[in-house]
Amino acid sequence: MIKYITDKQLKKEICSNILRKLPEWFSLEEGILQYTEECKDYSFWVYVENDEYVGFAALKETSSSTVEIAVMGVVSEYQNKGIGSKLFKSCYSFAKENGYEFIQVKTVKKGKYKSYDLTNSFYIKLGFKELECIDNLWDKNNPCQIYVMSIR
Repeated sequence: MIKYITDKQLKKEICSNILRKLPEWFSLEEGILQYTEECKDYSFWVYVENDEYVGFAALKETSSSTVEIAVMGVVSEYQNKGIGSKLFKSCYSFAKENGYEFIQVKTVKKGKYKSYDLTNSFYIKLGFKELECIDNLWDKNNPCQIYVMSIR
């Protein structure tokens, strides 16, 4: 079941707990702390199964016409069960209902790490299109692939 969360402290707790269970994607402590702090101010959905938070998505406005999936995670043992797609649909519906024209996401470029190849495939399967890759947005070892989708 998906729930929309407004409590800032609960958002931070959920984000921190889930990201710490995903070291293939989130291994740097400073990154986890940054996502945890920032997500409290974003629109935030959580997937609950058996009274446990197993996935979340945080959506931020980047302009008056665009929102970004700022951070998203699903605990490994719950991946490939449609939870990420359901969380995305909540983000997409929110964006559409609130008049945004585009939704974007940033991830590490395909071909750098196996775990991020899975992430790229996930977003492409949802219908995202490559916008551009910025080699030095994060650092030289993590080129930033930006995907975008039109909201209809």
